[in-house]
Amino acid sequence: MLIDDVKIKVTAGSGGKGTVAFNKNMMALGPVGGGGGKGGSIYIEGVSDLSALNQFRFKKEIKAKDGQDGRSQFRDGNNADDLILFVPVGTVAHNLNTGEDVEITKIGQRAVIVRGGRGGRGNFHFRSATNTTPKEFEYGRPGESLEIHFELKLIADVGFVGTPNVGKSSLLNELTNAKSKVANYPFTTLEPNLGVYYDLILADIPGLIEGASMGKGLGIKFLRHIERTKTLFHFVAADSANPVADYKTVRSELGAYNKLLLEKPEYVLVSKKDVVSPDIAREVVENLEELNKNTTPISIFDWDSIKLVKKILNDLILEKTEQKS
Repeated sequence: MLIDDVKIKVTAGSGGKGTVAFNKNMMALGPVGGGGGKGGSIYIEGVSDLSALNQFRFKKEIKAKDGQDGRSQFRDGNNADDLILFVPVGTVAHNLNTGEDVEITKIGQRAVIVRGGRGGRGNFHFRSATNTTPKEFEYGRPGESLEIHFELKLIADVGFVGTPNVGKSSLLNELTNAKSKVANYPFTTLEPNLGVYYDLILADIPGLIEGASMGKGLGIKFLRHIERTKTLFHFVAADSANPVADYKTVRSELGAYNKLLLEKPEYVLVSKKDVVSPDIAREVVENLEELNKNTTPISIFDWDSIKLVKKILNDLILEKTEQKS
């Protein structure tokens, strides 16, 4: 199971307490109480593992260690180690207390979530000409504590969208080493699947139905994964009772969720052309071309159509390479 939406409570470590101590060495009297150590802070760091949020499925409270208390003979307490929480690249950390967001978009990117408390001062720091034997000290400051909502939004080059059971997973398996579940019934795909085609990351998004943006079917749970894809492959089944209506339904749900999704480059793939007659497949393509000129009939059993899809992907790789240079 892919955990891509989870809330946890994070608490940084508190600072250690300063101490009251006096020098017991002859001819060297005076305050020698050390300060407390700093509490551990909590950071998040991006990793490539998409399942990294699974660690929070049952562990909802995370706390860093406290700093050590100060000791005698000017010995300060040790600082506590910082705690690093690894999250998948594409994770947005929503601070539920302040409303601020932190986005992790690169592997190794690190951001502080809560800061550890400062250690308290020992009595050595309170000495003065008029207070030669101070007994004052400070307690350590408490560490920051807040609730965090982790939301994973996949960062992919191409997102596969469409109604349920239109062949998205089958094509992903054909193009990559992905082993997505394939079956002849709706909602076979219950969570996003990723595959790698040379330099491109392909994301198979679970099927969308009318009302998905309002929570129907698998709802908006996976619509957010389309937000960061650069290009959409929109699948429409050739054997559908109404292919044009299917296309418009998915486009409507995308726009209802986020109008910017309608501005992404889109290629329409008329899948399963092998299960209908050539005349019907041609008619479906012609009808969809009136809505999107980039319409291509495909079948995973037709090598020529797979080569057409690969050509589109190869062109996207060239565009990606040119953008980097």
